[in-house]
This record gives sequence, structure tokens and C-alpha cells, in this order.
Amino acid sequence: MGIFSGMEKYGLSKYENAKVIEKKDKTSGITGVQKSEYEVELTEEAILFDKKYKCPICDFEFVSKCVRTGKLKIIGKDSDLRPLYDKFDPLKYDAITCEKCGYSAISKYYGKVSTRQIKSIAEYIGKEFKGINNHLTKFTYEDAIARHKLALVTSVVKDAKDSEKAYTCLKLAWVLRGKRLCLDKNDAEAKRLLQDEMECISNVYEGFTAAISSEVFPIAGMDEFTLKYIMADCARKLKKFEEAERLVGTILVSRNASQRVKNEALNLKDAIRNDYKASRVE
Repeated sequence: MGIFSGMEKYGLSKYENAKVIEKKDKTSGITGVQKSEYEVELTEEAILFDKKYKCPICDFEFVSKCVRTGKLKIIGKDSDLRPLYDKFDPLKYDAITCEKCGYSAISKYYGKVSTRQIKSIAEYIGKEFKGINNHLTKFTYEDAIARHKLALVTSVVKDAKDSEKAYTCLKLAWVLRGKRLCLDKNDAEAKRLLQDEMECISNVYEGFTAAISSEVFPIAGMDEFTLKYIMADCARKLKKFEEAERLVGTILVSRNASQRVKNEALNLKDAIRNDYKASRVE
């Protein structure tokens, strides 16, 4: 099993053991509505609409489910900045997939492909793809996970920047977590989902580490300190406590980091120390 498990359903079983991040040689709330109406009327289908896309690989025109902005309230966030919403999880709808050739991408990166990448995707995904149904009223977590995995396969096949692969892994980790948290933590599927999530977290950490040394900020749309914060939280989850503390330290001493990020970093610093202490008694 692994983060690419299930791709055989779409004809892409050969990517089951694909490497996401290759190590490189260093030299190379709805207004105007009463709460009772909100509870009765707002369904997941009601926050969605079909957006038209044209595939940059095969020119096929298709629709994908998108979320109407402003329809949901953010009620919190996880330590890695995954937003938490009231009622439904719109994060399920961030991966866009062509139902004909299988080209997929997180919305931030959709359509950003070179001529060389188009050829690679058509050759290694399009020729083998078995199709997917985009005409659903809503996505289950399984639907979302499949599309995010296809986006990750696409990023690997097109040899995307490390930052794009890392960001796609982060989004996949978030939908895996969304499904996992709907289950009992002792459930066998929940344990498998956690393993897949941690594999994604490892790729996020490795990918952004590589990106910092080879790309220019903003990276994946994030400034230096937001990115380092996410990396620090990933390092904490991977029990790389020394590196997590180092990254948090660079945020706290910087004059350029916003107070918002510094406040998040202070909370994360406490979590790192608590997790470190807990690891010593395991």
C-alpha cells in the first residue's frame, strides 16, 4: 500500500511505487439568512457548481465541481494550516481531472504545462487512462482522494518543480486526514489513511526543503516564513525535533516575519517541546 494505491482502477498501476521527491546531488457564515434556514437549506450540493475547463493535453472540454466562495465559515485550522470549515469540507474539490485523458492538477497549477510536459502526460498517462466520472452531484472523500492522487501522478510524470509536488502532497494529506477523522482511530482503514498521510507529510518536508535551495520566493504562493512554518510542523510530525525547533527559531527572530506567523510559531514551539518530551517516554 502507499499514497498511489488505487491508481490501477484508472489504468495507472505502474505508478504504485513511484518516487515523488527525488533526492538530488547538491552539486547539480452566510449573510441575510437566519441560523435555522442555514441549517435546513445548506447542503453540500448547494455550495457547488460545475466549472468548465479545456484540457491542455487533449483539448477535451469537461466540467469539474467547484465551491461557491463565501458559502462556508472557517471555524479553525490544524497545526499545518489546513482550514477547518463548518458543515462540509470544500478541500475535497481542489483537484481538477480531465475525464478523458487523466491530466490532473491542484487548481493552483492547472494548465501550467510546457510542450515537453504535454507530450509526457499524453504518453504516460493519456494512453493508459481508463476514465473517471466528473458528473457527480458531490464528491465523497474517496472521489477526492483519487483525484488528488491523479494530480500527484501528473506532477511526477511531468517532472514538476519540487514545490508543486510538495504542495500537491500537502493537499492530498489534508483530504486523507479529512476522511480519517470521520472514522474511529482504531479502525484499520483509519490506520492505513494515517500511514498514507504521513508518507505525504514526509514528501512535503523533503520537497519544500529541496525547493528552498533551488526556487525563488514566493514558493507555492507562500512567503518564506509561512513555508518554513509548514516545514517545521511537518518536521515535528516526522519527529525531526531539532530541525523543527531550528525552523521555528528562524521565524521568531526574523524582523520580516508577520506577527500572525510568529504567533503560530510560538504555539508550534510548545507543541514541538511537548511531542519531544512524550517521545522520550515512549
